[in-house]
Amino acid sequence: MMNDRYQNIPEEILNIPASAFERVPVTEIKDEKPKTKPIGFYRDALQRLRKSKVSIVAFWMISVVILLALIVPEVTGYTYTQQDVNRINLPPRIPLLEDIGIADGSRMMTNRRKSSLDDTNRFPPGSIMEIVREYEARGTPVVDIKVDYYAFTGVPKNEYHWFGTDYLGRDIMTRLFRGVRISLAIAFLSVITNVVIGVVYGSIAGYYGGRVDMVMTHVAEVMDGLPYIVVTILFMILLGSGMLSIILALTVTGWIGTTRLIRAQFYRFKGREYVLAARTLGVPDEKLIFRHILPNTTGPLITRAMIAIPGAIFSESFLAYIGLGIKPPEPSIGILLSTGQSVLLQYPYQTFFPAVVISVLMIAFNLFANGLRDALDPTRRGEV
Repeated sequence: MMNDRYQNIPEEILNIPASAFERVPVTEIKDEKPKTKPIGFYRDALQRLRKSKVSIVAFWMISVVILLALIVPEVTGYTYTQQDVNRINLPPRIPLLEDIGIADGSRMMTNRRKSSLDDTNRFPPGSIMEIVREYEARGTPVVDIKVDYYAFTGVPKNEYHWFGTDYLGRDIMTRLFRGVRISLAIAFLSVITNVVIGVVYGSIAGYYGGRVDMVMTHVAEVMDGLPYIVVTILFMILLGSGMLSIILALTVTGWIGTTRLIRAQFYRFKGREYVLAARTLGVPDEKLIFRHILPNTTGPLITRAMIAIPGAIFSESFLAYIGLGIKPPEPSIGILLSTGQSVLLQYPYQTFFPAVVISVLMIAFNLFANGLRDALDPTRRGEV
């Protein structure tokens, strides 16, 4: 009796003879080739990152600042330690811009006796650009004048200080980008050290768990309670002010955040089936940690490292600002800000340019880190 599920099928289909079929060799069966290349996780993340215009702009801003830090101190014609008492506190003078009255090396001089303008020793020919105001003070003719401060101090007309000079006659642009180089070096070295320590420490604590995790976590919490400034001062006393002391001060507790991230990721992935299968096959702990579990933490780890870089730059600048920076005459952004703020009202450009550079770095790194975080988020994989 025919099964009920075949009762609606026509009889001629059920009784097709075997001669109506043709045998096809297996070798002739070919799968259709994919029309596009397979997209892996990191390639997909890169595609999403490229679609973020803000992140791309931030990346190029960072690249430009790093490139300037490498090139500018070598091409200005001045060294970061070169002093000239005849060029103290010169205002900025930039080619082309000076032709339209911007950054032309001029400075206002107020309450000058009008009769003193004829003294060529005090006002060399060509130094007086404009008499802005004429008035009398106690019966004496007085003027406010705009002078070409470069000609006024005897600096040749074909020489330029794009960002001006400081109280020792040193070129600020050379010192600024030399300082950017130092600040970035400290930031990158401290972040790399923190990542290495945090990955190793967090991997061990998260993988073994139990008593090992409890002891290691308590040690990290005790370290996290150490006062940051006190630790920095101790390093300065023991090792003296310098890059090594600042990097050590930034790494004493800087690795703890990375440790917590890695520990949480290990608790998330160490119970997965592929890890249990590898352990059953006798894979040693070292390979389980660094080959099977740790790669899953790469995305959050990279994002955290990128966010930590502007934090390290700010911390270094803060230490330099309060006098715990590197040894003079080596510059850094914090040292330039500290020096400039003391003459902010008289020479604001000495604070303006370092403030702009550190602001650009902080904003660009944070924007790029946000874009990188979104791109490496596995829940957003495949989004256009």
